[in-house]
Amino acid sequence: MHGLRFAVGTLTVFPVRVTRVDSGVAGPAMLLAPVVGLVLGVVASVPLLLPGPPLLGAALAAGTLAVLTRGLHLDGLADLADGLGSGRPAGQALAVMRKSDIGPFGVVTLVLTLLVQVAALSSAAPWALLTACVTGRLALTWACRSGVPAARPDGLGALVAGTVRPAAAWLVTLVALVAGAALGLAVPASGTSGTSGAGLPAVVVLPLATLAGLVATLLLLAHARRRLGGVTGDVLGALAETATTAALVVCAVLG
Repeated sequence: MHGLRFAVGTLTVFPVRVTRVDSGVAGPAMLLAPVVGLVLGVVASVPLLLPGPPLLGAALAAGTLAVLTRGLHLDGLADLADGLGSGRPAGQALAVMRKSDIGPFGVVTLVLTLLVQVAALSSAAPWALLTACVTGRLALTWACRSGVPAARPDGLGALVAGTVRPAAAWLVTLVALVAGAALGLAVPASGTSGTSGAGLPAVVVLPLATLAGLVATLLLLAHARRRLGGVTGDVLGALAETATTAALVVCAVLG
């Protein structure tokens, strides 16, 4: 239960009592992150089901997700963009990321990411957001696996870095892929056609979206490790947003 509380308290705005914060609960928390993502996706999908223009529902859904996560992942994305965009050595780039303001790289990245998310949500089926939210938190599981160091000795990155065994990350990923396929198969039972839009069946699109999100995660993680030396809380937030966006794009394009 400590791991679940840590995951909920760290990744959401939901009020929970976190009584233990150490590396012993960080690993289980990062393994449970996709479960927390599923809950976030369910709540954030509500605006997509309301009557009204699809674009409005998509904007409200993206806004709801930002509120539910305190905007921390978006803040991390902007900070990482500023740090990497500065072109400075690792130490100076990390210092840029720790500043409270947002620079031009961060603003542009934030605006473009939200535009892409809203555009994708406006043309994708509601269950696409469920898959995207799970994928975004699965990115954290992979970023915290053994062998991925922290970029600095303090902060959230130092607490969770290296706490997940690779075998456990693979297992959680397999569960997420099977769950996505099962969700795709369950679509006809809800009275829909069983496809995400007019394209490929949801049973194919949703697992592909998860895989695309993970590929985007690993590419950005590799770049962050080369430039910064490891992960930080900002890097983790950026990875979550990147994976979420990539999954949504795949759902919109292939669905």
